[in-house]
Amino acid sequence: MTKLPPEGTRQKIELRVEKVVAVGTVDTSTYPIPKTKLTLEFLRDRIPFRPRTNTISSVARIRNALAFATHSFFQKYGFLYVHTPIITTSDCEGAGEMFQVTSLINDAEKREADLIKNPPPSESDIETAKAIVKEKGEAVAQLKAAKANKKDITAAVAELNKAKENASALEERANLKPGLPKKDGKIDYSQDFFARQAFLTVSGQLQVETYACAVSSVYTFGPTFRAEHSHTTRHLAEFWMIEPEIAFADLQDDMNCAEAYVKYMSQWLLDNCFDDMQFMAKNIDKTCIDRLRMVASTPFERVSYTEAVEILKDAIEGGKKFENEVEWGVDLASEHERFLTEVKFQKPVIVYNYPKGIKAFYMKLNDDQKTVAAMDVLVPKVGELIGGSQREENYEVLKARILEAGLPLEPYDWYLDLRKYGTVKHSGFGLGFERMILFATGIENIRDVIPFPRYPGRADL
Repeated sequence: MTKLPPEGTRQKIELRVEKVVAVGTVDTSTYPIPKTKLTLEFLRDRIPFRPRTNTISSVARIRNALAFATHSFFQKYGFLYVHTPIITTSDCEGAGEMFQVTSLINDAEKREADLIKNPPPSESDIETAKAIVKEKGEAVAQLKAAKANKKDITAAVAELNKAKENASALEERANLKPGLPKKDGKIDYSQDFFARQAFLTVSGQLQVETYACAVSSVYTFGPTFRAEHSHTTRHLAEFWMIEPEIAFADLQDDMNCAEAYVKYMSQWLLDNCFDDMQFMAKNIDKTCIDRLRMVASTPFERVSYTEAVEILKDAIEGGKKFENEVEWGVDLASEHERFLTEVKFQKPVIVYNYPKGIKAFYMKLNDDQKTVAAMDVLVPKVGELIGGSQREENYEVLKARILEAGLPLEPYDWYLDLRKYGTVKHSGFGLGFERMILFATGIENIRDVIPFPRYPGRADL
């Protein structure tokens, strides 16, 4: 039974208990979470039990709300949801920081164990087997020469074939070597599970473009992976990305969609998850609700990369100190991004037209031949939230950009074919889902906004 609590108390309701039933008992002396105020760092060592805390359960509901809002937004505007592969043979970012998927190591370990248990045949074993083959062959020849009956010849041929199979198996086993298979001094991936090198994806963008060129605007929402040995509060080895691809769209359309999407999610939390946002405001970041309201209602500032660099240089001349250098052609660091959003403009900022040397090969080359039609959405508290671009639709230019990036053409033949066999102007972006949760909640470490964080040295459960 419930009733209103006495006036002046904190709780919203009061329980009048008539009966208590113990459903699942707990040994309080060994329970892994003490009944005290716990740090998020402490809870990272108790992954199975941290959902039982107020903070992590609140994050889970906020994460759920943002996932629902994502599908609601893109479905509302006619985007098709496409499941892209987790295993890929191409590197979208061209950075090479990818987890490799291979069965060669397991196969090698099994082979080595088998060779120890059952040593390979000796030279004499093979010579004996070959002698038996010769003997059986001569027996067949003699039967045929003597015009023996068909039954005897058939039986002799069967024995010969069996001897040949045995000799072949012994030779094959004798050639087995411990370790990974090699060819021309390199690992022979033709013997791997997929008969070529394969990796965990860092992005579904390249694959989802195949659908954008066929069924119009699409989006993908799934896990991505990066083998980057980073221990910062902003990096995970496994994280989730939302990646829309907009058909018949240029960079301006791309920026408009990204801004509308971030605003939609911010308003969605205010409308549908306000209790949890109040909890965050009380316990984590008192400005988080005001930040969401500001983003949901304020037009984003838009400046070119060149303009952003000039703004940062002016700030340095005015006495501002940055740890990272500010120079045209160098990527903006997180401190630069936060200065633009939190100090200079005090609202989200979209920086566009970046130098081609610091962006991916698939981004459309601008007429100046020095910049690409790329954009980043920067927000207070986090810095970069979204990265996107108009895609290069010119076959020859895209081919040249792949080679310029030092990448092999073969894994991208299919991607080039999308341009060769009919394409449309299209653009897209990627939003790091966990970064959106950091922005919304004010939580400092990205490891605390994903249910099962993976990072160097840790992959619990």
